[in-house]
Amino acid sequence: MIIKAYKYQGTGNDFVIIDNRNRKINLTKIHIAQICHRRFGIGADGLMLLQNHRETDFEMIYYNSDGKTSSMCGNGGRCIVKFAQHLNIIKKETTFSAIDGVHKATIENSGIVNLQMNNVNQINDFEGCSILNTGSPHYVKSVNKLPSDNFFLKEASAIRQSEPFKKEGININYVAIINEDLIEIKTYERGVENETYSCGTGAVAAAIHHILKNNKNKSTINIKTKGGELKVTLNVINKTFQNIWLSGPAQKVFETQIEI
Repeated sequence: MIIKAYKYQGTGNDFVIIDNRNRKINLTKIHIAQICHRRFGIGADGLMLLQNHRETDFEMIYYNSDGKTSSMCGNGGRCIVKFAQHLNIIKKETTFSAIDGVHKATIENSGIVNLQMNNVNQINDFEGCSILNTGSPHYVKSVNKLPSDNFFLKEASAIRQSEPFKKEGININYVAIINEDLIEIKTYERGVENETYSCGTGAVAAAIHHILKNNKNKSTINIKTKGGELKVTLNVINKTFQNIWLSGPAQKVFETQIEI
């Protein structure tokens, strides 16, 4: 079977996206893992199917690069919104369905995609670090300076595979302050089992952690990732985080055909 596939990236977080509105494409875990493989496939952090939905403009089905169905992906959500615009499903505004519920999004003339995330009402402290779910579960640790890639990969992998997190998995984020309005982040993603160039739900988790740990009365946090810069805007109400928006670029890289 020949399938048309599209490669998109949002601050270096890259995805294969397939139009499955006709529901004729059935990918196995092995298919997805091979498509996402960076030596034997297209290469991506994840794969998404865009499907029709009765109540929203479309539905986002997301898989990690290991082929397993995953939780919400913020950068993936922004990329699939640009893909929906490419397919002429939407113009500059949309409401779509994902595994964690309904999301709104807008596309600016500059190409920046703004994605509304779910409210965050619970943040747990774990040995001075924050554990929270921003659509996906995240562990966030403050550091004075981001470590080297090799050191981070070793430490983050050990945390992810430790007893509290081994079964369900968790994304590991290290966060350093650059200035009052800008933080820097490194993220290790479960399912990818490696550092990614960027993580949207991780950026949201890092912004919330930064506000909590540093008593910041901020509604906008800029986040520098390895692949570019994201922005998180939110409202803090009685220690809950509401009206959260993740903003950043999302670009089509290429389109191709694959045989499965």
